[in-house]
Amino acid sequence: MANSWFQFQQFRVNQEHCAMKISTDAVMLGALAEVESPRQILDVGTGTGVIALMLAQRFADAKIQAVEIDSQAASQALDNFRTNVFSRRMELWEGRFQDFQPSRQYDLIVSNPPYFPDHLKSSDAQRNLALHTDELSFDDLLEKVEVLLTEAGMFWLILPPRQMQDFEQKAEKKGMFLATKFTLQDKPGKRIQREICAFSRSEKEFNSTPIFIKNEDETPHASYASVVSGFLLGFTS
Repeated sequence: MANSWFQFQQFRVNQEHCAMKISTDAVMLGALAEVESPRQILDVGTGTGVIALMLAQRFADAKIQAVEIDSQAASQALDNFRTNVFSRRMELWEGRFQDFQPSRQYDLIVSNPPYFPDHLKSSDAQRNLALHTDELSFDDLLEKVEVLLTEAGMFWLILPPRQMQDFEQKAEKKGMFLATKFTLQDKPGKRIQREICAFSRSEKEFNSTPIFIKNEDETPHASYASVVSGFLLGFTS
């Protein structure tokens, strides 16, 4: 059973009321997502709030807005925001992302979105909400991001490779183009488990950078250690 809390170097995240606990996916997105000198950052589907907190740590001059549809997760994220040193720069809005109507645009938008459109669901309604696209399809996500992203802004998300391919095709139709890609693998030679990608309004060449979590001897791989350094306990910069 997952711990009711997760301790980072600069903050703690309580998670007992959230369907989705702290994961490698969230940590990688929070550590990698970037744009030059962001002032306004939006986290879509914040869950525990961990990605928003990591971005608050990384970008000291930015204000962080988070959106969460699940009431229990929203309440927990808000508590996590209030009990850390970044609290004055963090806000939470509870509700459907499609109904979110802010008065500003954002330089950086991030999301660890649901991506199961057609899989069998569990009896846990809260977990279904976090994993399945019933309440937030890729089309709905893109349509809203297109409105909320500044002209020079970047939209980052993490998905399995097949779903990322689907998302990329939909994004291009909306005038959003792949700008950066990281691939995540358990070890060198293993299959790609996740892709962490950035999309922008301008079409440009990009490089794909592999990240491996472990070496063959199970020790942390240097590519992974360099990303989580400064966040996870035991990984100092």
